Amino acid sequence: MTDLLSAPYVLEYTYTRSTGPVVGRFLESLRYEVLEGVTTADGRVLCPPLEYDETGEPTTGEFVQLRPSGTVKSWSWVEQPRKAHPFDRPFAWALIQIDGTDNAMLHAVDAGNAKRMNTGMRVRLRWADEKNGSIRDIECFEPMLPYLPGPVRLEYEVRPGEHYTAYLRGLEQGKFIGGRDPASGKVYVPPRAADPVTGNPTGEYVEVADVGVLTTFTIIRIPFEGQILKPPYCFGAIVLDGADMPIYHLISGVPYDEIRMGMRVRAKWKPKEEWETSLENILYFEPTGEPDAAFESYKEHL
Repeated sequence: MTDLLSAPYVLEYTYTRSTGPVVGRFLESLRYEVLEGVTTADGRVLCPPLEYDETGEPTTGEFVQLRPSGTVKSWSWVEQPRKAHPFDRPFAWALIQIDGTDNAMLHAVDAGNAKRMNTGMRVRLRWADEKNGSIRDIECFEPMLPYLPGPVRLEYEVRPGEHYTAYLRGLEQGKFIGGRDPASGKVYVPPRAADPVTGNPTGEYVEVADVGVLTTFTIIRIPFEGQILKPPYCFGAIVLDGADMPIYHLISGVPYDEIRMGMRVRAKWKPKEEWETSLENILYFEPTGEPDAAFESYKEHL
């Protein structure tokens, strides 16, 4: 016996109908991102608006502008969307009671996954990019975050102290200033009140070079809150010639796959007229083209 034949078959009815004065106004308002409901004779508000309430009584025709938010009354998750569905990814169909109304409207909720859906959750309307005066001018609803931003702002008067002031004043003049321990001879940039190893005062200021050795580095590829630079970028530890501790700054002017430990780098300064008392006077450090430093010369700074 041969296999039974089969072929796809589509049954479709196409209608053109008038939306009427109530539904027509509702749909036309959506074109302009306005959400409206209509009042009933007993003072209720319906959205979507209807010409008649559930008792068969005509509504008043008086429209009320509504907030584009509401509450999920019930919902059903669609794990495998069909061709005609509003999304090609999982979503929910939900009955949503718009704030200020007494009924619920059916629409899609773009929640990402079913675990985010629950009855009673708060949702807000998301408008479609292109409008055509249909219910699809509302692209969907989406979950409202259960929290509000709570920024905290504290203002301080910062006093860097004697030694750090000397360092910042040096940057204002295009110099790196460090503090030397007379006993050990070590130079710390920025200068500090005492050598962290010996405890000796480091009150002797010395100028060090704006070239040095890149000891370690990292390439930042992931964005994070408050980030100023757009990833990717490189941040490294640089021991300046004449110093005994690293400073930290951007590394640029070289492909990322060519950045390496021991690379000799030089400060790329801003134009002199832009200098302030800030390390931001330096745009970044770039390769000098000199041979790399031997590992033994900087291993203690790793």
